[in-house]
Amino acid sequence: MLKPLATIGILGGGQLGRMLALSAARLGLRCHIYSPEANSCAFDVAQARTVARYDDAAALARFAASVDVVTYEFENVPARTAALLATQCQVFPDPAVLAKTQDRLIEKQFVGSLGIATAPFAPVGSAEEATVAIGRIGRPAVMKTRRLGYDGKGQVKIGPDGDAVAAWTELGKAECILEGFVAFEREVSVIAARARDGTVACFEVTENEHRNHILHRSSVPAKVSPALAAAALDIAGRIATAFDYVGVLAVEMFVRRENGAETLLVNEIAPRVHNSGHWTIDGATVSQFEQHIRAVAGWPLGVPRRHGSRVEMVNLIGAEAADLGDVLTEPGACLHLYGKANPRPGRKMGHITRIFSD
Repeated sequence: MLKPLATIGILGGGQLGRMLALSAARLGLRCHIYSPEANSCAFDVAQARTVARYDDAAALARFAASVDVVTYEFENVPARTAALLATQCQVFPDPAVLAKTQDRLIEKQFVGSLGIATAPFAPVGSAEEATVAIGRIGRPAVMKTRRLGYDGKGQVKIGPDGDAVAAWTELGKAECILEGFVAFEREVSVIAARARDGTVACFEVTENEHRNHILHRSSVPAKVSPALAAAALDIAGRIATAFDYVGVLAVEMFVRRENGAETLLVNEIAPRVHNSGHWTIDGATVSQFEQHIRAVAGWPLGVPRRHGSRVEMVNLIGAEAADLGDVLTEPGACLHLYGKANPRPGRKMGHITRIFSD
């Protein structure tokens, strides 16, 4: 168990690393951010920084020697980097989990091995496999790269008359996975935290709305039945336990309605704090970021309780962060800006949380 003034190393310097460092500071813990990007927004709120490539063995060794434990803020940190650091210091979550979740095919197979439903899927590594896969999965479908995809990147939708080989070619003939298109009623996620001692604490089910493949709005409570909410929490807890996970992870799910009944399909696992959990900073007694810091530090988890009858988080994308309008004077609105320059289209620049007491 880390003591106050201990140092947590964070791989990655984006807004998630920034919010992790802010939560650590509240608990009297220090953070050292490691990022290849010299303008990383997490540097502004951390006690130490390293600007170096993820394959710089000498820089990684110095980083490991300067911290008490290492974690990471996003799932595209190279798994080999985390594995190398694990030979020199403690790393949470386990780099083996990172390696599994970086490959969509392996992730889907893992979820299926737990008896948890996903969309139908098939591997695609050649034109022949693409043809066979679309014949088995059917149309519509989605062709996705197995690695390095997020916010809609690395995927092509195949319509009723679409060509699977053309979709695979459009993705650079990379190793891919073909997934059946899911006609869902709503998208939800569960943010789960698991401590070193195996204790699991889940935040309540969050309902998510996407625009252009980027999360626009998250709200709690989700409009689902108590039975479905309990099932979603159970799925997230089972996944965290099966991974022997330490830290916070998010499980994204689709809610379908079959013969009048709600059912769940797991879409993706994010082995990190997650955009759909940002509402917890202002809207709960403990945030997802504090839970992650507690877990990797070996501390007990907090017991999350929602503030208000309803909480809503809206992302500020691109130029939206420059036009705040009445938000700065709106009662109950909690503004978070990430300190990023260059508000490009599709770039997450901040978010607003609103807490309602109906």
